[in-house]
Amino acid sequence: MADLKLTHSFADPALLEQALRHRSAGTPHNERLEFLGDGILGCVIAMELFERFPQADEGSLTRARAELVRESALAEVALGLSLGASLTLGSGEMKAGGHRRASILADAMEAIIGAVYLDSDFATARAFILHYWEPLLAVLPPPRKIQKDAKTRLQELLQGRGFELPLYEMERESGEDHARVFHVVCRIPQFNIETRGDGTSRRGAEQVAADLALTRLLERL
Repeated sequence: MADLKLTHSFADPALLEQALRHRSAGTPHNERLEFLGDGILGCVIAMELFERFPQADEGSLTRARAELVRESALAEVALGLSLGASLTLGSGEMKAGGHRRASILADAMEAIIGAVYLDSDFATARAFILHYWEPLLAVLPPPRKIQKDAKTRLQELLQGRGFELPLYEMERESGEDHARVFHVVCRIPQFNIETRGDGTSRRGAEQVAADLALTRLLERL
């Protein structure tokens, strides 16, 4: 933890220690702080997007916020801080490489945000978040131009033309417990389309399969 350089200096170092403690290492762990930080992050990013993009509609702002608070964004910030080296993990998680796992890094980042808020106030937590999220905000396309995800686009295209919705089925899982890979198939029976997608989460695999199915569907319409 000594090597973790943050813009906030904790008056109560125990809060930071708890934020960095995964449940595998026992109590007090960081899950309650994670819950708090998740809410604060969502609020701060919503406020910032609302102020930066006065012409964007609700749907566009919602999708932009989702881009900035999703697991991969949190993990990216955490990696920039070399957060993994400061985590307190149980022996099993440590051996499994938990300090590199995106979900654990993302949860710890949320917990740190919650800890900063409890150690100070909302204004300080907001400044802390915006400092680390500014690089992500800087490259964010204007919300009105952010494209909906593949599953949503596929569903809307089929619904808009009166067709049945696509079917998603989990075919199998592979890999070790700490690095599962999900294999999903997407079917559009009325067009005889069947595509497959792999991902580290079921949702991610479905998005890959949906993107492939969308490409094939557009070729046939």
